[in-house]
Amino acid sequence: MGRQVLIFIMIFSLGSVLGQVSYSIPEEMTKGSVVGNIARDLGLDVKRLKSGKARIFTGDSAEYIELSRDRGVLLVKERIDRESLCRRTTPCALHLQIILENPMELFRITVEITDINDNSPSFKNDEKRFEISESAVIGSKFVLERAVDADIGLNGLKNYTLKPTDNFVLNIQSHSDGIKKVEMVLHKPLDREKEDHISLLLTAVDGGEPQMSGTVKIHVTVLDANDNAPVFMQSLYKAAIAENSPIGTTLLTVSASDADKGTNGEISYSVSTTMDSISDIFTINENGEVILVGEVDFEKAKYYRIDIEAQDSGGLSDSSKIIVDVIDINDNKPVISVLSKSDSIPEDSPKNTVIVMFSVLDPDSSNNGQVNCRLNDNIPFTIATSSNDFYSLVTDSDLDRETASQYNITVTCSDEGVPSLSSSVTLTLQISDVNDNAPVFERSSYEAYIVENNTPGLSIFTVKARDADWNQNARVSYILEDSSVNGVPVSSYVSVSADSGVIHAVRSFDYEQIKDFHFRVKAQDGGSPPLSSNVTVKVMIQDQNDNPPQVLYPVQTGGSLVAEMVPRSADVGYLVTKVVAVDVDSGQNAWLSYKLQKATDRALFEVGLQNGEIRTIRQVTDKDAVKQRLTVIVEDNGQPSRSATVIVNVAVADSFPEVLSEFTDFTQDKEYNDNLTFYLVLALAVVSFLFITCLVVIISVKIYRWRQSRVMYHSNLPVIPYYPPRYSDTLGTGTLQHVYNYEVCRTTDSRKSDCKFGIAGSQNVLIMDPSSTGTMQRIQSEKSILDEPDSPLEQKPPNNDWRFTQGPRPGPSGPHMPYGTHIRWTPKSGTRATGGPEVAMGTGPWPQPPTEAEQLQALMAAANEVSEATATLGPGTMGLSTRYSPQFTLQHVPDYRQNVYIPGSTATLTSNPQQQQATAQQAAQQALPPPQVSAQPEPPKAAQTPASKKKSTKKEKK
Repeated sequence: MGRQVLIFIMIFSLGSVLGQVSYSIPEEMTKGSVVGNIARDLGLDVKRLKSGKARIFTGDSAEYIELSRDRGVLLVKERIDRESLCRRTTPCALHLQIILENPMELFRITVEITDINDNSPSFKNDEKRFEISESAVIGSKFVLERAVDADIGLNGLKNYTLKPTDNFVLNIQSHSDGIKKVEMVLHKPLDREKEDHISLLLTAVDGGEPQMSGTVKIHVTVLDANDNAPVFMQSLYKAAIAENSPIGTTLLTVSASDADKGTNGEISYSVSTTMDSISDIFTINENGEVILVGEVDFEKAKYYRIDIEAQDSGGLSDSSKIIVDVIDINDNKPVISVLSKSDSIPEDSPKNTVIVMFSVLDPDSSNNGQVNCRLNDNIPFTIATSSNDFYSLVTDSDLDRETASQYNITVTCSDEGVPSLSSSVTLTLQISDVNDNAPVFERSSYEAYIVENNTPGLSIFTVKARDADWNQNARVSYILEDSSVNGVPVSSYVSVSADSGVIHAVRSFDYEQIKDFHFRVKAQDGGSPPLSSNVTVKVMIQDQNDNPPQVLYPVQTGGSLVAEMVPRSADVGYLVTKVVAVDVDSGQNAWLSYKLQKATDRALFEVGLQNGEIRTIRQVTDKDAVKQRLTVIVEDNGQPSRSATVIVNVAVADSFPEVLSEFTDFTQDKEYNDNLTFYLVLALAVVSFLFITCLVVIISVKIYRWRQSRVMYHSNLPVIPYYPPRYSDTLGTGTLQHVYNYEVCRTTDSRKSDCKFGIAGSQNVLIMDPSSTGTMQRIQSEKSILDEPDSPLEQKPPNNDWRFTQGPRPGPSGPHMPYGTHIRWTPKSGTRATGGPEVAMGTGPWPQPPTEAEQLQALMAAANEVSEATATLGPGTMGLSTRYSPQFTLQHVPDYRQNVYIPGSTATLTSNPQQQQATAQQAAQQALPPPQVSAQPEPPKAAQTPASKKKSTKKEKK
């Protein structure tokens, strides 16, 4: 049989129920047969069925239909028998619901089960016996058993036939409810004498294809005459009974009469036996009382039709029917079925978010089947009706997990029957957290205290913030916001532990430098996006007694002497002086007290405890010593206390000369002089060590290069042209100038010193004498400038006319600036020595390049001169003998650069201006003409031979 598919799309008020689809299939389809393509009919994608976890909800009925998510079709799961499923109810349909999740959707599916001709008409008994009197009149009726066909419609019972028809014919009466009443009518008198037994065959046929039939055998026994048949008082009886009535309840009493007398007038009642089991529910006794013998359920049958028969002893009978209406009572509770539900929803879900879909069914009728559902109080949810018997539980206000993280929702559904019946179901809904709360500090601001001189890393304070969210959204991290304190980043003062909020000191604080500072700490949660809040923390630094008092007056100097004069005529309480001191601490740590620790005469002076005033406590006499030495101690009030001492010199005299004579024997501070001498000797030792180290390195390099040159001399390599020092080749390769000058000047009895670096090369200039055979000439002054320490340093005024001409200017492009070091000590008079004597640079030709041996001799000669200078050092001249002038020159050793020999300078040092001028003139006469526009200086003469060098060295040592 072909399948018919009917699709009806219905739009409901709530979006969760989208439509309804109806299918029509025949019964008895094989398992796995396709009912319909539900995905196509609903306009859904097969992927949507899978992602939405589509499933079929059938309620309490058996599952005959299943859903194939992969194919998107409905399949027959079990064999469907329309007769067992719906009996005679038409139409017979299965009502299904397809439920989808994410989002929730509900589709109603109706599958109509059509009948096929799979049942033949049948009789309850295989045969029927009648006893009929031969005197029965023509037209007498005999009720026959109705056949029952489980099929309906065209496949149901259609007609009856009776064979043979010699004495009896069939009388079929059709009622409005489709029931056919079958009677056998006598149309020819019986004659027991001719035939006392008649056999008939009643056949019932249906209208299906192929046609099916059922038969029953009728046996008629002919009796003697019984002329009157029983007659019911009514052809139709009506009665009503409440469902669930107890067994034995009498519905009504029927009555029939028979005109015959005796045994022929005795009537018996019976319920016609049919396949619909009416006789199992109702029965009738001999008195005509219809009695309930089974259970009556309104939900199974709303009414019953009972066929009854009255028969006398002669076999004559009559029939009637009883219509019994079943009265519904409220005997069924509403059935709540949860179709789909969410276990948790986020707290920021919008209003009208569907969380549960459920159906409610009450089999009762009328008010007994009217259901009302409600929720428990004080929850932000409400019930929305999706369609008949289908409901949705939705949110009706904002959710807040911090207020309620879980809801126990009780849905109670009750009908309107009397008494009302109800059922309930409890659902648990979790509210998932979203990051909607920022961390909140316990205080609006914090103040912390820390004592100065703390150790770095010390814990100062702890800030605490709480986040009302949950899990990762409530995880608080603490961050130090960028700011500055007095121009310094606050991160160099404090740090904040990200997890605990503990504030640590990064540095040791000094109350005298900073007393308090502010910064901000941010608390940030771990949500996405993160939320944060901040708080101001003020750190107060507490003072500690870590500074001793500082004496402002009288001023203590290392080499000077300050004395207070007290006339001998001073009275008691005479104010000698006042000790003034301060303490940079604060509070009681800065409260100062003054005490007299030691004194030459303790009975003469006293010190004010609070003001530090030194006063006489008795009359000054002539016996009192002129020199009075007072030691005053100044203490603060800290714990522990710190102190400072000051020495006050008091002169008891009436005139200044008397005081001067007494105080001239005060010597300078021995400790200061000892320290100065120690540092000077240490500096001299360091300089000497560095010089000797450099000298050894230079000699080593020279020897190495000399050996390399010897190898080159014995080879056939081309000769590299020689360029004298301070000259540049015509190719413009340039020269390196290696002249370093050291100048040391010192005066005796100096307490202050300064160093001056980078003296211009014009103050320390080498003179090149072509006629000189030595590598260095020293010109020293006949008179030592260091003989008298108290006299000012006498120096020759500088020559204002010194300068280089354009021709002899060293280097290819400008004046030569050697490096020099000057150390000057200021004499008592406050004047400083001016620049040294003038020297000039001469020019002249270099006859021939010096050999390596000659250069080594020149280096040794320079070292010997420095050694002699070092041997004559004295404490008052910082290691320089008076035989040297305040200036001397140390030349650099020659060097080889890419096979170009650049020897060092063999300059002559002089302090005689006339000799300088003569030497300069002689050098100018021998100078070569400049190869370029800018003249280059003349190279020095070749160094001495090794023999002459040794002789000169021995002489100098002697």
